Amino acid sequence: MTHMDRIADLPVLFVMAADAEYGPALRARITPLITGIGPVEGGVALAAALAAMAERPRLIVSLGSAGSARLEQARVYQVSAVAYRDMDASPLGFERGRTPFLDLPARVELPHRIPGLPAATLSTGGAIISGAAYDRIAEDMVDMETFAHLRAAMRWNIPLIGLRGISDGVAELGGLHDWTQYLHLIDERLRETVDALEDALETGAVAL
Repeated sequence: MTHMDRIADLPVLFVMAADAEYGPALRARITPLITGIGPVEGGVALAAALAAMAERPRLIVSLGSAGSARLEQARVYQVSAVAYRDMDASPLGFERGRTPFLDLPARVELPHRIPGLPAATLSTGGAIISGAAYDRIAEDMVDMETFAHLRAAMRWNIPLIGLRGISDGVAELGGLHDWTQYLHLIDERLRETVDALEDALETGAVAL
């Protein structure tokens, strides 16, 4: 059974991709659904969990790490808008990034914001981005799950907040350690951000 945390007396479902991102600070604060890595695993696992719930969450929070060649490393950002970089039906005349026959823009805005937390745009896709590959991406940061989590949340009309700590991107990736080197800092800062989210829900600064 999928666990939901109560934040400001509301049922909130936290969603993460991998145990490596779920460190001791977050373990003391929340119990997330771990969906697996990538847009397929992320979308399937969250959709299945939501379909099986007798009580659904009032809010879904997708959190974890992201890469960026332009944002501050180890800092946490909230997602202002998310794009799906793998979708390209432009040979059929569709704008790149737009799913054919789906009434969504190429970059979907996320309207709920935590006061005082910096915001950045996010690109979701199935490939690890490193080095010169960032030059082809318009968004500020990259991950592999948030757009999929958003689409599952939208299926049940549940708002989603995205929170990402920057784990890598300023240098070419040379191995797994380049992703994990800041995860302990991101873990602590994500826990602080969960506290800030609770305050924002309690005061009405984030209204659902």
